[in-house]
Amino acid sequence: MGDEAIAQAAIDAGLSGVYSYPGTPSTEITEYIQNSSVAKERGIYSRWSCNEKTALETALGMSYAGKRTLSCMKHVGLNVAADAFMNIAMTGINGGMIIVTADDPSMHSSQNEQDSRVYGNFSMLPVLEPSNQQEAYDMVYEGFELSEKLGYPFLLRITTRMAHSRSGVQTREMQPQNAVHTEADARQKYVLLPVHARKRYKVLIEKQQIFLEESENSKYNKLFGVQATGYKVHEGEDSDRSPFTVHRSPLGIIACGIAFNYLQENYPNGFEYPVLKISQYPLPKKQLFQLIDSCEEILVLEDGYPVVEEQLKGYLGIGLKVHGRLDGTLSRNGELTPDKVRKALGFEPASYYPVPEVVAMRPPALCQGCGHRDVFEALNEVIKEYPEAKVFSDIGCYTLGALPPFRAIDSCVDMGASITMAKGAAEGGIFPSIAVIGDSTFAHSGMTGLLDCVNANTNVLIIISDNETTGMTGGQDSSATGRIHEICRGIGVDPEHLHAIVPLKKNYEEMKALIRKEIEYTGVSVIVPCRECIQTYARRAKQKKL
Repeated sequence: MGDEAIAQAAIDAGLSGVYSYPGTPSTEITEYIQNSSVAKERGIYSRWSCNEKTALETALGMSYAGKRTLSCMKHVGLNVAADAFMNIAMTGINGGMIIVTADDPSMHSSQNEQDSRVYGNFSMLPVLEPSNQQEAYDMVYEGFELSEKLGYPFLLRITTRMAHSRSGVQTREMQPQNAVHTEADARQKYVLLPVHARKRYKVLIEKQQIFLEESENSKYNKLFGVQATGYKVHEGEDSDRSPFTVHRSPLGIIACGIAFNYLQENYPNGFEYPVLKISQYPLPKKQLFQLIDSCEEILVLEDGYPVVEEQLKGYLGIGLKVHGRLDGTLSRNGELTPDKVRKALGFEPASYYPVPEVVAMRPPALCQGCGHRDVFEALNEVIKEYPEAKVFSDIGCYTLGALPPFRAIDSCVDMGASITMAKGAAEGGIFPSIAVIGDSTFAHSGMTGLLDCVNANTNVLIIISDNETTGMTGGQDSSATGRIHEICRGIGVDPEHLHAIVPLKKNYEEMKALIRKEIEYTGVSVIVPCRECIQTYARRAKQKKL
């Protein structure tokens, strides 16, 4: 898989540590390293972090020591890590660092479709976007050295299809890990007091021309067909664009990342028009203007936001027609597909495998035997007695409690928001205001919300449904396993209103009574229903039997 190619490349390039929080479709990168015997032999650190912010900051600490580090997350995880990410663009790095974000166009398992290339523009850092698995491997393998050369991290942006589709990959010679070494001017770089930050910002701005030159000279950005097909353009400086063109093509195509792969699928025998493949950013202006000078119109193919399309229109103003997601040639939302590219090119749709009418969509559901089921059933029974009750939930497999037959939750916005939304709703007059959060999400970003509740003595009931794992992404270790009660006591929850219970049918009446009792208590209550995830239990039992 693309995820595995990235992981193997990092190992081969001399990685010393990977710091991540699980999030589809990025999870398999870290899992691959965790399961690699070579990574174990080389002592590569690969334990899951509490959240994406702690992961990225820890990776920066290892880079400070001169080691090569990888930090992986899904696209919304970069929001959590954004504070660190934006300031790493100011500090720069010592040991090579690659930050992987796996975007999820069409929201297969996410709340939004945000495009991480926007963060690249925002931070003014270089971005890599592979078009296939081999490029993903090569970009990581070579990216650490380039990162150290430039003194800045790279953002490697992949999408769901790149992460989870498969291809053969040619690996390279394994490199030794860096020795520990720190920089002489480390305080000037990493102490971002205003006096230093102003200087670092100037350095970052000065680096933009170097980043552009690296992009224009990158083997991952390639112009096809401009000269080979007779579309003649001037070869002068960027600012000295040709005042004339010869034999202009009616169309030029810009294909970004995996979109280039989709374009190739529709042109198995060679491209009909000039094509600019872009897999490294900032935009390679030299090649971009060469393409523009040779074409009447431009079609931009990109999976995600119209990032390149908007920048291109900004460069050009009005005059040259640019087609893409903004003008309706491609859908403004949803992932790019070979069929959508085919339609944009004006080809007839190809229906190789029609879907039989008998096939129906089947929504996901909580596993049979899941402890979350018992929690929601008991909660639903109790809140029938409270017509104004609202249940604020969070991101995890228990979010499926929003679907039939439970319909038990009223919100799911972002990691940790259940507790803080319940707090705000209670302070706005909602009663009872109840939060349902999982153990891994509680460790990720729920603890601070609980502290807010304790400090304000807000009238909320918080249910931390503990299945002792990060269930939604396949059963990774949860940072809170075995520690939830200690954490809650340490935060300041009254021990008289901190309860544990095993969510089983035999305890059903006891659960209902406990929920009812704590709803009636005025203040912060925490109930922790704890039973191991049925999937991890089954796997563990199978391994024990074997």
